[in-house]
Amino acid sequence: MSTRTAVVTGASSGIGEATARELAKQGYHVYVGARRVDRLRELADEIGGTALELDVTSDESVRVFTDAIETANVLVNNAGGAKGLATVAEADLDDWRWMWETNVLGTLRMTKALLPKLIASGDGLIVTITSVAAFHAYDNGSGYTSAKHAQAVLHRTLRGELLGQPVRLTEIAPGAVETEFSLVRFDGDTDRAAAVYQGIDPLVAQDIAEIVAFAASRPPHVNLDQIIVKPRDQADPGRFARRA
Repeated sequence: MSTRTAVVTGASSGIGEATARELAKQGYHVYVGARRVDRLRELADEIGGTALELDVTSDESVRVFTDAIETANVLVNNAGGAKGLATVAEADLDDWRWMWETNVLGTLRMTKALLPKLIASGDGLIVTITSVAAFHAYDNGSGYTSAKHAQAVLHRTLRGELLGQPVRLTEIAPGAVETEFSLVRFDGDTDRAAAVYQGIDPLVAQDIAEIVAFAASRPPHVNLDQIIVKPRDQADPGRFARRA
């Protein structure tokens, strides 16, 4: 029997890196993709996977990456992120373009490219990491929340379009997860990034990775459509119980 394969985008750190490790524990050969190839190679060596450079905002990069993958059972659309906290009136269009290219079109490119192989596997699974921002709008977050809403609707639309095909679809929408997310959002400002998680016990990458692995371990007739997961200290994107 051939080895089952999984593909994880944004795998050089955070949720993607942790997810690759968890899927490897289940026996998957994991293809890890990201722009930071040095980190990917270390991870691939550790888990017995394959590291391939990937920029989900580039048609050519996605083509080269997916052409190198012969078969696929699981696709984890994890690459994404936020930039800034500007109001609509002060929106930075370059930040918006980056968020839409990475979260929305990146997910589209990867899903479209690998869908024939996922169907051909006879038991495919697409996991898309969205966010609680795919369910809420909040002040100063319109660029990210609109991108995450669009990414989520893209994924949810596939549930109907693929009905009858041997592909399951799971959306995982995390709340506050302490990774490099806030560092990216605030252009490397460590103080601002740390303040996001101050006074709460946030989720960590491993929490999400274990949920992805659980979804992947379900039998073919079980589809976990949507999973919203937040820290106990969080009610919605802007509402936390913070300790002094």
